[in-house]
Amino acid sequence: MSIVVGLDVGGSTTKIVGMKDRKIVAKCVVKANDPVTSAFGALGRLIDENGLQVSDIDQVNMTGVGASFPSGSLLGIKTRIVTEFMATGLGGLYLSGLSRAVVVSMGTGTAYLDAGYDRVRHIIGSGVGGGTLVGLSNSVIHVDDAEKLSEMAANGDINKVDLTVGDISKTEIPGLSMDTTASNFGKNNDDLSKEDKIAGIMNLVYQSIGTMSVLAARNAGLNDIVLTGQLTSMRQCKDMCAAFSQLYRLNFLVPEDAVFATAVGSCIVEEEN
Repeated sequence: MSIVVGLDVGGSTTKIVGMKDRKIVAKCVVKANDPVTSAFGALGRLIDENGLQVSDIDQVNMTGVGASFPSGSLLGIKTRIVTEFMATGLGGLYLSGLSRAVVVSMGTGTAYLDAGYDRVRHIIGSGVGGGTLVGLSNSVIHVDDAEKLSEMAANGDINKVDLTVGDISKTEIPGLSMDTTASNFGKNNDDLSKEDKIAGIMNLVYQSIGTMSVLAARNAGLNDIVLTGQLTSMRQCKDMCAAFSQLYRLNFLVPEDAVFATAVGSCIVEEEN
């Protein structure tokens, strides 16, 4: 079948896609802390769930922080390592249909890339990401399941947590709406529910990523920002995109299959470069 498999081996999850003729024909996510187990497990699951044979796969392109751990080929299939930033940048462009954009990889931490099909430049990185979200939440309320945290945050009241421009000013500040966050957790209330606290943590993480994305776009002279990675699957990501697009007049995009962007990019990086 001439399938190329892209494998993004992350710190806590591994994303895998199978592509044929530049189209995604299979995909899945596997959770495992050990990168070797994660890589072999993801490939095995992709083959099993999609009725494939090992012989259907021409090549496996691995990327991500754990890509260097498995040694040799996977299941006897030709395997190569792909540079993560290049894979993420090209994957973000491919999924968004853009030829150049700031591509933001929202994983355990966050990377900001000036991506074009001719080159991908790493602008800056931040330690604020999914690891921050889960780690802070676990420290505060002892819950570390990201999907459950997203549900809890949706039932929290952010107005009890964050200080807004309207809280500190009676008149509008040019360029800022009255509900713009002035200080995350700035109200310092003692009677916050668990849901309120998680809403505050979610807002802190996503707004930090959004602010850095704006700065990266200004640095690159671009208006399009493509968000990718595991954190794009939560509803709070779309809320941040809508608010920041309006506030800064930039185009924030979360393309379909954004979670798999780096894996997708690893599939096409050879043919594009």
